[in-house]
Amino acid sequence: MSDLSLHLVTDHRVPFARLRDIVDAAVDAGVTVVQLRDKVASGRELFARTLDLADVVAGRCAFVVDDRLDVVLAARDRGARVDGIHLGQDDVPIGSARALLGVDALIGWTAHTPAHLTAAAALPAGTVDYLGVGVIRATTTKPDHPRPLGVDGFAELAASTASPCVAIGGIDVDDVAALRAAGAAGVAVVSAVCAADDPGAVVRRLRAAWGAEG
Repeated sequence: MSDLSLHLVTDHRVPFARLRDIVDAAVDAGVTVVQLRDKVASGRELFARTLDLADVVAGRCAFVVDDRLDVVLAARDRGARVDGIHLGQDDVPIGSARALLGVDALIGWTAHTPAHLTAAAALPAGTVDYLGVGVIRATTTKPDHPRPLGVDGFAELAASTASPCVAIGGIDVDDVAALRAAGAAGVAVVSAVCAADDPGAVVRRLRAAWGAEG
């Protein structure tokens, strides 16, 4: 199982050249999963960016792509190291992703309601590696987000499932310790790192807040 403690989810609003530098610095500083999320790029653009970021990450941590199973498969076919995918409730069936990517892939699934957790629990063992649970707070990086859960709402959902839960949505350094205490297997951040002047310094603060070395 990959270390799920600190995910960096990329922000498509950041110019890609700058994003490459952010990912490189964040991986150096200790993020454990990088998720390429770009809901506005064309398939060809996302494919090219997947190849590029796979080179930047270079196996230093897990690298997954949001939503696009076709892009993950195409990038793997090209020889890129893409460790898996994060899927939403409206994406391709999670079981199909597992069948096509294999038992070693890292596969996450968005879940923010009790019904989603029930659906996850009904899947065959080994289908999902973690659930992305949120949003914790309102965020501008996902304008159509559901009602914020807050730390208490997250804790309630996390306690009701055996699956590892990664908290996402509007998280900053000050939230990390409380979310870990609430049962989080990890936290996922976007703006806290992507909007920072010094992304590496922010990652080190996040790691320190989680309880890893600063």
